[in-house]
Amino acid sequence: MPRFLLGVNYWPRRSAMYMWQRFDINEIGEDMARIKALGLDVVRFFLMWEAFQPEPNAMDAGALKRFDAVMDRIAGAGLKAMPTLFCGHMSGVNWLPAWTLERGTTHGRFRTIANGAVVDRSIGDFYADPELLRAQTLFARRVGEHARDHAALFAWDLGNEFSNLRAPATAQDAAQWSARLSDALLEASGAGTTGGMHGEDLEQDRNLRPSSIASPWPFATMHGYSVYSKFARDRLDTSVVPFLCRLQQSFSHKSVLFSEFGNPECPPGSSSVNGFACLDEDEMARYALAVFERLHASGALGAFWWCWADYDPALAKLPPFDRAPHELRFGVVRSDGTPKPVADTLAAFAHDRRDVVEPAPPPIAHESEHYAGLPQSIESEYRAYCEAHG
Repeated sequence: MPRFLLGVNYWPRRSAMYMWQRFDINEIGEDMARIKALGLDVVRFFLMWEAFQPEPNAMDAGALKRFDAVMDRIAGAGLKAMPTLFCGHMSGVNWLPAWTLERGTTHGRFRTIANGAVVDRSIGDFYADPELLRAQTLFARRVGEHARDHAALFAWDLGNEFSNLRAPATAQDAAQWSARLSDALLEASGAGTTGGMHGEDLEQDRNLRPSSIASPWPFATMHGYSVYSKFARDRLDTSVVPFLCRLQQSFSHKSVLFSEFGNPECPPGSSSVNGFACLDEDEMARYALAVFERLHASGALGAFWWCWADYDPALAKLPPFDRAPHELRFGVVRSDGTPKPVADTLAAFAHDRRDVVEPAPPPIAHESEHYAGLPQSIESEYRAYCEAHG
């Protein structure tokens, strides 16, 4: 059996989502060395769409060189990379090139930022619009060519919680989008693709069906957070993440990499931040260990912590943190670079070098019944899961 992979989601602490504009390869290189020293395997990082593709028919040569430099630093540290394309949705903001947006005024759940400004427009139908599909295929092919046979390349990710940009009109549209871009990336780079699905894709019917959208992927992924899940029993509920993993295994019929989990850290003297429950540093370390153990036991391929660093407080007035201050404090390291207790948890678990175990059959739910029965179905499925597994 393959080894259970441990990883981390990465933005630099000094620049966060402004990494590509404030590019500091030395900081990135130092971070990669520290991530490797913890014993981790994979770094998931994010290619801001606007930085890489300022026009639908043109890629930015400077951004591609910076991508090459990041990949080389990851390889130099002895790590693997999971580049995430078309970002896209990130930490409560939809960051997008202006040319991807609908012409008319639209108001979505999340702010759209294009050309550095908030705009009252949402992305067009990137799953089915021919022009947007051609542009995404160009992006995939050009980036794929840059990483072909690269020592660091582990897999591609088609987007970070892409349903938060827009839900597809039909499940078939989503499946065809996934197949087209997965094929383009495989042909250009020789590496497989997955997609950053998240808990809300199972809590709501967003016309995403794991059985079809994950069909071309060698493995499926899932993201989940106890403090964001409506069905969680409390903020420290360590069953939420393995339950979402088992649902994704059941529906996709694929092995699952849990590519994002964590929780916000409480500011000193507080038990919540921005309306969300939070955990202190010691609670976070205990939560991480319990979830790692349960994901391993569930047959997951691995687990990636969100995220590497707390961000510099100087970024607090900038999006997304101006409206989402809880996003500042999810890190393995503090904003001054010192490690938190969760760093020791990651290192100790990595030291075990565990192998993946076989997922426990049978499926815990069936896809068609699940989506037909929402929202009650996921709540009843979770109760049954907890009765069986605690």
